[in-house]
Amino acid sequence: MPTELPGFYYDEEKKRYFAHKGPIPGSSRKPPPPNPPPKADSSCQSLKLRQKLIQSRELWGNVIFSRKEKFNFQSFYQKCHASQPMIWKYRGTKRIANVALGHVVADVSSQHGLTERDILVSVGANGLLCIFPVGKTEEEVDPMENHKVDLVWPLNSDTLPRHKELVKELGNSYGSTTCLASEISSLMSLRKSCLPADNMSKFFLYPSVTLVNSITTLGSENASGSVYLLDLSKPLHFGASVQIQEFHELASFKQTIWAADCDPEGSRAAIGTNRGVMLLNMETGGSSRVFDCKSDVLSVQLVQSGRVIICGLRNKAILTVDTRQKQIKKRIDKSLTTSMSSSVCCLSSLDLWDQYFLASSMDGSIKLYDHRLMQRGPVQSYEGNVNTHTSIKLGIDPSEKVVMSGGEDCYTRLWDIKTGEMLLEAKFMNSIPSAVCWPRRGAFSAAWQDHRNYWQDHSLGAWLGSYEGIYYMDWL
Repeated sequence: MPTELPGFYYDEEKKRYFAHKGPIPGSSRKPPPPNPPPKADSSCQSLKLRQKLIQSRELWGNVIFSRKEKFNFQSFYQKCHASQPMIWKYRGTKRIANVALGHVVADVSSQHGLTERDILVSVGANGLLCIFPVGKTEEEVDPMENHKVDLVWPLNSDTLPRHKELVKELGNSYGSTTCLASEISSLMSLRKSCLPADNMSKFFLYPSVTLVNSITTLGSENASGSVYLLDLSKPLHFGASVQIQEFHELASFKQTIWAADCDPEGSRAAIGTNRGVMLLNMETGGSSRVFDCKSDVLSVQLVQSGRVIICGLRNKAILTVDTRQKQIKKRIDKSLTTSMSSSVCCLSSLDLWDQYFLASSMDGSIKLYDHRLMQRGPVQSYEGNVNTHTSIKLGIDPSEKVVMSGGEDCYTRLWDIKTGEMLLEAKFMNSIPSAVCWPRRGAFSAAWQDHRNYWQDHSLGAWLGSYEGIYYMDWL
């Protein structure tokens, strides 16, 4: 009898051993793992991602299909774009832009004639107001004295090209500064005005309040608040001895003024105070009270062509006031009321989605609301911001794709408005990013009507302000 051999069998006819076709008894049934492929470097991964995006666009148009969802190619590109900004800091701008910033276009008179220029208006500590020319024209023979600029983000800037074409030149304000007797609580550029079309968006509204106790409150029952109007429809003259022109007080109130907003026609302004909301006539300076409350109105927004005022209160409430009706507290429609987790410090309505507005509170919460369904709560939340007590403003890009805010941890964050996804979380300063604005240049021009071109236009970067100075953010 032939001896049994593991893995073999004996054939009687052929008188020899043959191997079994199955696995050898006692051996592992799992095949050995294949050798892992070589790890691709970041450049190869980036190339593969671009190829995948291009292929998806060619095959499916603007819609990309994934395992979980389908999404728009253009929106996906904009998200990737918004998460990779370049940021510069301007030297010599400390303490002059930590309250508010505004960007408009104004006429500037020089030795070469009248030129339309970008203008940056900044509000700093102790009521300091400055006006800066942005960029320079080809007609200028002598370069104007500019603030020196340093690239502060991304941190590995040594490995990147300088991209100097993205940097905005910030000229010196020279004598174009003023200091009000009281702290400025908000800065607002009028969306329109009652003047001809070529003078639209060349006005600023300044609610001002007196600092009685700089630690606990802005003003009191005995401190008057004032509203100032800065008219930039007339030519500016930058010079060593020239002061800001066309700056005058429009109205004064014996109460604290926290916020202001103007209707689309530029004829009326809503003023949020410590005793309710006032409606101000921008032509005559006359005012009337439209809402009384015991809680401070820290933020206001005029929507629906000025017929409705959205109010954010210190007591956490957000409520809607109809300006066409005589309002008293008990008549507020509860279906148009909601509340946040802390005092509401900023409201910002959307122009493209006219039924929606963004709101932020002192504890860092940021929410998107539909004011038709306010009682149901927010329709979107934006997580990750850090705040406890600072009144920090929101910035929305002109195409209304992203919202930006600073935090008390000194980080600047961007979110996608529709999805709530955080697109950027960056720390490039050691103070709170407390002011932000995108240019509102040419709001009625054809270029601004086509919001799709925003992310390809490098003249539309965002301005940021903090105690440390003025910053500029743009994208490649």
